[in-house]
Amino acid sequence: MSGSRIAPWLTESRWPTVPIRLVARLGSGHTPSRSKPEYWTDCTAPWITLADVWQLRSGQRNVITETKEKISPLGLANSSAVLHPPETVILSRTASVGFSAIMGTEMATSQDFATWTCGPRLEPRYLLHALRGMAPDLRRIATGSTHKTIYMPDIEQLRIPLPPVRAQQRIADFLDSETARIDQLSNLRQKTFSRLIERETAQLDIAIDALISQAGTVPLRRFVWSVDQGTSPQCDSVPASEDEWGVLKVSCLRPGVFNSEENKRLPDGIHPERGSEVHEGDLLIARANTPQLVGSTAVVRQVRRRLLLSDKIFRVRLAEGMSPDFVATVARGSRIRSLSAAGSNGASQSMANIRFEEVKAWPMPAVGTAQQQDLVERVARSRESLDALRPVVNRQLALLSERRQTLITAAVTGQFDVSTASGRK
Repeated sequence: MSGSRIAPWLTESRWPTVPIRLVARLGSGHTPSRSKPEYWTDCTAPWITLADVWQLRSGQRNVITETKEKISPLGLANSSAVLHPPETVILSRTASVGFSAIMGTEMATSQDFATWTCGPRLEPRYLLHALRGMAPDLRRIATGSTHKTIYMPDIEQLRIPLPPVRAQQRIADFLDSETARIDQLSNLRQKTFSRLIERETAQLDIAIDALISQAGTVPLRRFVWSVDQGTSPQCDSVPASEDEWGVLKVSCLRPGVFNSEENKRLPDGIHPERGSEVHEGDLLIARANTPQLVGSTAVVRQVRRRLLLSDKIFRVRLAEGMSPDFVATVARGSRIRSLSAAGSNGASQSMANIRFEEVKAWPMPAVGTAQQQDLVERVARSRESLDALRPVVNRQLALLSERRQTLITAAVTGQFDVSTASGRK
């Protein structure tokens, strides 16, 4: 695939484009054999893996200095992994495609990353911005059914505009400043909305505590009729259409509201597992999620397509006397969220799990169905304004992200003179 097909906007560059590998040494990494314990002792060198992509997702961190794992001298000597010098630029090319940063110190990487060690004609910060300009194009060309990947032959074809080094430095300075300005505004929007969510949660906690002080609590296990857990077959990355089966992603439960669009299409030839179909009124609980969101709970509403449980979701059916909507509402409070986080195992930056024993121990206010319904309705009314604001904020964030991307591509292709331009104009 040619460089221009990967990123068609490069044809608008006022400067000639060149393959990155001609002005920077292209490299990658490797994983020493996990079956050799001696390769994984005395690990001292930072080793970038997909577990570190969380640091790069926002695009606001330019330099990476800390890694979740490290690699040993013996592991380096017995694998294709190498130590790259500081200021080497990295790009994730497997599973989480298109995220980039600059090494702040000598580091190795797994095979999931491509690396470029810049020569004298290329400024690392300029290359970083150029790669971030390409990020949507890189995700578009990634292939694979299980994990999307950009293969090394395509990496070798990546091209960038190549102005003189001093111009690269001016562009990098400009983009460092202006993208930081946009990021600050985006963070402010997100922080404001987060504060509104915190206020809503505080009001919910007050209402729940009032019920508990009045009637005490009862463990959820008293009302559990059945619990099911699905499977996660290899699925297509796109959502299912109305007449296709879709396996729910755990993100269908964020933020405490069921979203049927969050699913992956079950490929033709794979038959749904008996009993795993989701129905309206089902209470779903995230078994595996990030540490902050494990235990997220919602009730299924408006099922218009054939949807299946995944292995990361519990489906709970309750006996009379306990409303699924009431459980989902109480589970959004700080008390249950804290219990879920404390009871989870395998906690990391990316994933945590809870057992159903922890879920069955959730303390529910021991009130009747009338009081349960009253809490559900009061909380629903208070959420209306927040739900109306959510798409507005999301739209603002999308516009800021679009402006950021346009600014980067225009600057690296020289469509304006950054020495006189301002990103605010």
